[in-house]
Amino acid sequence: MRRSRWMPMVFCVLAISPVIGGETADGDHTREIEQWRKDRQARLSEPDGWFSLVGLTWLEEGDNSCGSDLGSDVRLPESAPATVGVLRKIEGGVEIEAKPGAGVSIDGKKERRAVLRTDSDGDPSIVELGSIQFYLIERGGRIGVRIKDSESPALLAFRGLDTFPVEPQWRTEARFVPYDPPKPIAVPTVLGTINEQPSPGAVEFRMAARTRRLDVLPGGDGEYFIVFGDATNGKQTYGGGRFLYAAAADDQGRVVLDFNKAYNPPCAFTPYATCPLPPRQNRLALAVRAGEKKYAGGVDH
Repeated sequence: MRRSRWMPMVFCVLAISPVIGGETADGDHTREIEQWRKDRQARLSEPDGWFSLVGLTWLEEGDNSCGSDLGSDVRLPESAPATVGVLRKIEGGVEIEAKPGAGVSIDGKKERRAVLRTDSDGDPSIVELGSIQFYLIERGGRIGVRIKDSESPALLAFRGLDTFPVEPQWRTEARFVPYDPPKPIAVPTVLGTINEQPSPGAVEFRMAARTRRLDVLPGGDGEYFIVFGDATNGKQTYGGGRFLYAAAADDQGRVVLDFNKAYNPPCAFTPYATCPLPPRQNRLALAVRAGEKKYAGGVDH
């Protein structure tokens, strides 16, 4: 397994610690989760959401032809011209040279030639062509072209997610255990790579009469990002685990984990995503029957 720089199962009766202060009434909590799920489905339904992904091609050195022609190195959907241009992998980046009249826009401007930014800093150059857009991603030292289509069959067919019922007992208080300095943890990915990522600490909580522990990753905006697996994976839920965000610890080191907000990674919906998988230490020997279930018709790992 290549390493890059960039992240017996037991079914038990639940015995989960109470939420902080017990201040959230069941009805308010249910409404909160239902609204959160509604917002998430709305995001997935957007023209450039994960269901719009239709391709991912890793670039070779030199010229990579781009278009809908069957022989294109970077093959676009059939609605694109047979030949759009060339993506040229050069020292220091990737240059696009579009064919005259191809109708390409780059970051909203009608241009034929430009050096494209990757997503390494979160702001890739967006190349648009009708309903199609593509941009560069950087993973483990490789540069790929991620292709989206607002008219993709998967997006047009999306009718919503299947979820477990909202249960207040899946909202629980945890204790944050900091790592000082942050500890590098090995995070596997669906690409078969292992990414070393700095973890600021772990969350510890009681569930099913046992203390459980999950390493967290920085989530931005004062949050922790958790990639976890459990005994439902591959059965009721996506085989590659699920994601969960939680607000950072308060001044007492307390963190609220709400597994009702556990959700599927993009790789549950499309084979063209590059998701992290649960680190070994984040696989819970417990069936977490909360949050999103396996997406019907999706992919699995």
